[in-house]
Amino acid sequence: MLRPLLLAAALSVFATPALAQDWSVDYEASQVGFRTEAFGGVLEGAFPEFSAEIRLDPSDLSDARIDARVMTADGSTGNGQVDQSMLSAEGLDPSNHAAARFTSEDIRAVEGGYEAQGTLNIRGMDQAVTLPFSLTIDGSRAIADAELEIARLDYGVGNSSWGETAANVTIVLHIEADAAE
Repeated sequence: MLRPLLLAAALSVFATPALAQDWSVDYEASQVGFRTEAFGGVLEGAFPEFSAEIRLDPSDLSDARIDARVMTADGSTGNGQVDQSMLSAEGLDPSNHAAARFTSEDIRAVEGGYEAQGTLNIRGMDQAVTLPFSLTIDGSRAIADAELEIARLDYGVGNSSWGETAANVTIVLHIEADAAE
């Protein structure tokens, strides 16, 4: 009688699906930035205020998800004139669109890393994107790096008056997170 009970208990442990891991972002160690070409050189900037909800278990991606928001009003290149244009109604328009948002629909392992397929919303405009990223997990610490090139005009950012700014912008992410308990 005890033997079948022990066998059933052992099998139930292996039959229990893996629980997806939630991660708490270390905002002090993480960065959301961008770069593009403008005025004959490379223009870089950052968005210091952002939030992300991340659920990811590399051994079982079936319940993986990313929901991230970047507060657009805090964007800065360190150049006041450029920042004023970037944060204007023709730019990111933070007075009407306080945050840009990425929501994943599918996360999968690919050669050399991962891809998160989802929707990027900037200025109220949605575009389907695929975000490639690397991921290293050391104990309870995860580090992810990603770059995503987007066409700013697809989101209504800038117009013909931004002639000296490239049409493409690369979003640069460095995210460090700890396993949530």
